[in-house]
Amino acid sequence: MNAPARREIIGTPVSMLDYARLLEMIDGAVAARTSLTVCFAPASTLVMARRDAELAAALAAADVVAPDGMGVVKAARLLGENINSRVYGPDLMLMQCERAAASGQRIWLQGGSDDDALAALRAALAQRFPGLLIAGGESPPHRPPTAAELDATVGAINASGAEIVWVGLGSPKQELWMHRLRGRLDAPVLCGVGAAFDFHAGRVAQAPRRMRDHGFEWLYRLSREPLRLGRRYLGTLPHFALLVVLQALRERRDR
Repeated sequence: MNAPARREIIGTPVSMLDYARLLEMIDGAVAARTSLTVCFAPASTLVMARRDAELAAALAAADVVAPDGMGVVKAARLLGENINSRVYGPDLMLMQCERAAASGQRIWLQGGSDDDALAALRAALAQRFPGLLIAGGESPPHRPPTAAELDATVGAINASGAEIVWVGLGSPKQELWMHRLRGRLDAPVLCGVGAAFDFHAGRVAQAPRRMRDHGFEWLYRLSREPLRLGRRYLGTLPHFALLVVLQALRERRDR
């Protein structure tokens, strides 16, 4: 399957695709045993990539950088792209787990705030998708892993026979983890889905669907976790809007 077209948005090439196309790509990679690394990029991640060379390199190396936030979708439209909706990591994870339960694909869960949260996620997914093959999982410590710990993680994932590794470590940690270990993991597909683990485990409430669909999920999450998310959102979203407007003006001038 051909790679989806990409559109550079404030320095990062973002994949112009929808849920159906990405689900097909994941199934195709599993069937053919070909490597597919999927990142999900909201506006805050695109701004962080301008400040963090390692994150920028990880996004550039990924096979897919999905337009995760409505802010990114609106930016793409302003820049002349015909894109209808975002591709939201937590929703994509549920869609693919439903398909995996039917097809027999084996998944691994890498992340979660602690062992109890990971266990809650496993239980929730098993209940929601009977027959889903969860090959294993790990909630790593909240610090940089040692070389020995990474070796153990790689060994466990490879021994499990997992075909899709869901990574819920938060950005930029999950993108760097996938970039660092891609060449050592046998699993064809790696997907970094951020807060999806906490949402689906019932540990963190999701914004109402209407807020998510209209680009105000960040406001809901900020109201719930102002200390943790205030600096991220308030420090990146206005900057993102300014950078997109400047890019649009520059591109129109250069036509």
